[in-house]
Amino acid sequence: MSYVDEIYERVVAQNPGEPEFHQAVKEVLDSLKLVIDANEEKFRREGILERFTEPERVVSFRVPWIDDNGAVQVNKGYRVQFNSAIGPYKGGLRFHPSVNQSILKFLGFEQTLKNSLTGLPMGGGKGGSNFDPKGKSDREVMAFCQSFMTELYRHIGKDTDIPAGDIGVGGREVGYLFGQYKRITGLYEGVLTGKGLTFGGSLARTQATGYGLVYILNEMLKHNGKDMAGKTVVVSGSGNVAIYATEKAQQLGAKVVALSDSNGYIYDKDGIQLDIVKEIKEVRRGRIKEYVDEVPTAVYTEGRGIWSIPCDIALPCATQNELNLDDAQTLLANGCFAVAEGANMPSTREATDLFVEKKILFMPGKAANAGGVATSGLEQSQNSLRMSWSFEEVDDKLHTIMVNIFAKVSEAAERYGVAGNYVAGANIAGFEKVVEAMLGQGIV
Repeated sequence: MSYVDEIYERVVAQNPGEPEFHQAVKEVLDSLKLVIDANEEKFRREGILERFTEPERVVSFRVPWIDDNGAVQVNKGYRVQFNSAIGPYKGGLRFHPSVNQSILKFLGFEQTLKNSLTGLPMGGGKGGSNFDPKGKSDREVMAFCQSFMTELYRHIGKDTDIPAGDIGVGGREVGYLFGQYKRITGLYEGVLTGKGLTFGGSLARTQATGYGLVYILNEMLKHNGKDMAGKTVVVSGSGNVAIYATEKAQQLGAKVVALSDSNGYIYDKDGIQLDIVKEIKEVRRGRIKEYVDEVPTAVYTEGRGIWSIPCDIALPCATQNELNLDDAQTLLANGCFAVAEGANMPSTREATDLFVEKKILFMPGKAANAGGVATSGLEQSQNSLRMSWSFEEVDDKLHTIMVNIFAKVSEAAERYGVAGNYVAGANIAGFEKVVEAMLGQGIV
């Protein structure tokens, strides 16, 4: 049995009932086989894969809080500190009913490689809770966040572990979390990223993941003799990533015709009017179906099916495993030639394999959506320097980072004889840096 197969079996046996984590490990290890087979004796001796696939620490805790009716509610809270070989743990907090240890371990594992690709000194981590902020009052959200941080604060710090936002954790939640951390510790430090601009946040952080997605997509297209102008784009989701990917794609001359949320999707053949979407999602915190009230020519469809809309480019920006094999086949049949992942692992393994097999331009999430954490790293730098950069300065640094990520991914794929396979390239480029750091630090 190969070293890769041994480790995968070990991961499944030691982490029962965690399918998302199993899926992430299998996808990464399979695409790293070229590197691992070439270094098998050394990696076995040093236990590299055993250490690489095992989190350094998993913290689990209860989060009690009082709702507006005066009743006590209890949620589960987590922080997975996956790998600190190249820097302090860095990764978002997710508040969503689906959150469990499996999902957070998969996200922390992927985050380790993603952060490595940015070139910044950040390890991998992830955390969150099964708390659902939807439908909660500001007071209830604050009560939950304060209780969550009352436990989490002892495990994090500006040089230890720096959480950020993720699904369900936006500027409001980060503000409440930061306020409680400061209150408990008496420290005003860059322990969280995604903060408000008046208390240490960075300009362009809100836009960063979506902008970065389009920057690396554009680089991939240019490298393959194509461009964004005049192309039809379908974007899933309607949160920060989807909104600002749409904005940047439109700036580069593409026509975005669809967006979605967990209830359904809208199709606007004339091109999405982003100012209306921003009003619905950012101001009113409403549902995407409200778009058709403002734009009667648009069509709203309940449920799944956004990938049935013909497009040149697909940008899945909602959640994990939202794009399956049937969706991938439909996209290809309709002429889609490029897919870049704005969410974490939004394509199933079967869909990913089909994209790679058919040699369409496919950029996996750990590279494509790294702009968010890259700009979080830039926010940390600004906090440490006690200064702030302009939107243009941050955006320029973000653009440079995304261009460099594409170069690393493309070069790694070519070096191992799989040119154009950006899944393999991203995993190899991220893995090599982490392993070199792990080997340099001994058995820790």
